[in-house]
Amino acid sequence: FHLFRALFFFKMCPICKEPKNQTGGSEFFLLGLSDDPEVQPLLFGLFLSMYLVTMLGNLLMILAVMSDSHLHTPMYFFLSNLSLADISFSTITVPKMLVNLQTHSKSITYAGCLTQVTFIFLFGCLESLLLAVLAYDRLVAICQPLHYLVIMSPRLCGLLVLLSYFFSLLDSQLHYLMVSQLSFCADVEIPHFFCDPSQLFNLACSDTSINDILIYFIGAIFGGVPLSGILFSYYRIVSSILRIPSAGSKYKAFSTCGSHLSVVCLFYGTGLGVYLSSAVSSSPRRDAVASVMYAVVTPMLNPFIYSLRNRDIKRALWRM
Repeated sequence: FHLFRALFFFKMCPICKEPKNQTGGSEFFLLGLSDDPEVQPLLFGLFLSMYLVTMLGNLLMILAVMSDSHLHTPMYFFLSNLSLADISFSTITVPKMLVNLQTHSKSITYAGCLTQVTFIFLFGCLESLLLAVLAYDRLVAICQPLHYLVIMSPRLCGLLVLLSYFFSLLDSQLHYLMVSQLSFCADVEIPHFFCDPSQLFNLACSDTSINDILIYFIGAIFGGVPLSGILFSYYRIVSSILRIPSAGSKYKAFSTCGSHLSVVCLFYGTGLGVYLSSAVSSSPRRDAVASVMYAVVTPMLNPFIYSLRNRDIKRALWRM
């Protein structure tokens, strides 16, 4: 019976050249953003520059928070963890693409692909949860300013960050288990610059109907719950600010959460844009280009958004 099922499955699989079921020797090929040899040096220079700016900006943010005692507050503690998530998210995808562009090789091992999937969801979910935690921090700062330091105690801040890491790890392990159960064939070509799980589900030879249901369910929990928390926090913030009689006080209150709101719009806006473009467009390569926004551009811009209008960060960076 098992032999018959294996033979039937192999016959029905349209792209299988030889069956390979999650073995460490399986090799995938990342097709990247372009096949044009003249464009690839330009892509290498562009993405190397963006990666170095991402590393520099986020490392400076972390060092500024660590070195300046005036920045040892809950908000900057969360921001330093957000910068760490941005560094890690970029490091999972960009260096491999740079190596492939430089060596003119598109290969990535099965283990390397699984590693990318695991850490992409780990740090992507972590960023989403940290943005929700920052929204709660702004809610307490604006709605209950006199009790801010009592509510946002070091113990609560540490617990919130620890829970963010725990749930992110849980999310990444669930996606790892789903992808590791898929059966792939020889010469799997992924039209992306990293191992995008949605592309892996499309290229799998095994039935992915249950995985599709699970990935939407998990996405609704780990993506929808933080977003709902952010929306609820800003509903409370806006309601509280509108009750302030002074226009100057209203502007000052709005300015304290302007940077966070910009990062939230950038993070969720680019993610939603990529999702909608993939639903409308039938070109996987175009989807890969759109993914550059949330995978590379967003981690690069975050430290600049938080520091450009922040006098405390500017002062700490100047002292460094």
